Amino acid sequence: MALTITAIVCAFNESRLLPACLYSLKAQTRPPDDILVINNASTDQTAAVARAVPGVRVVDEPRKGLVVARETGRRAARTDLLAFLDADCRAPIGWIARVEAQFARGGCVAVTGPYRFYDWRPTGRTLIRAYDVVVAPPTHAVVHHLCGIGAVLYGGNFAVRSDALAAIGGFDQRIRFHGEDTNLGRRLTPIGRVRLRGDCWVWTSARRYREMGTWTVCKLYVRNFWSEILRHRPADQGHLDVRA
Repeated sequence: MALTITAIVCAFNESRLLPACLYSLKAQTRPPDDILVINNASTDQTAAVARAVPGVRVVDEPRKGLVVARETGRRAARTDLLAFLDADCRAPIGWIARVEAQFARGGCVAVTGPYRFYDWRPTGRTLIRAYDVVVAPPTHAVVHHLCGIGAVLYGGNFAVRSDALAAIGGFDQRIRFHGEDTNLGRRLTPIGRVRLRGDCWVWTSARRYREMGTWTVCKLYVRNFWSEILRHRPADQGHLDVRA
């Protein structure tokens, strides 16, 4: 039986970048069965922009917070797979098909892939590409396959089985922002494999790196990854909202 897929985009004040994300989903060679936008306490035209795209379903979530919005999306979806894409991302036309193929192979509860940047300088793109190729795969192999204590999971680009999410009680809404992706990968690891695939990449914006500085963001992500893996809680509670 074919798997059904909902693409979920959580959006806070994303009226400028959201249309490109949604139309990239509509242009997929394997279109999602449902496209769901969680309008997360936006004060701009995010909801109106999303509703203007044919075939997009909008759910308003007045409680601001990424993980709150993700959980709202999980509860609103009715498909086998939930594919989460950040609002500043753009999916290449074969993204859904490649993700679906990984689940069709069996043996995994989640699939994730890296980012490529559509609006950043070459040095920044090269640095993050080096992380995706040199650092992320061996780190994932050690923490996930060898030690079984967690996983590398890209928070703006992942798909997960809805029954697996339900089995772990959904998203951990105690987490505000940093470490939410590592938290999910850690909690999924005991019930199944998280598959890290370089061919399941998506385009994204480098706005956080530009706003905060490349090394600041890298250190922030590394610190919260290892804190969540080893201490089961993020190191940083607050975060800079680069859209505000």
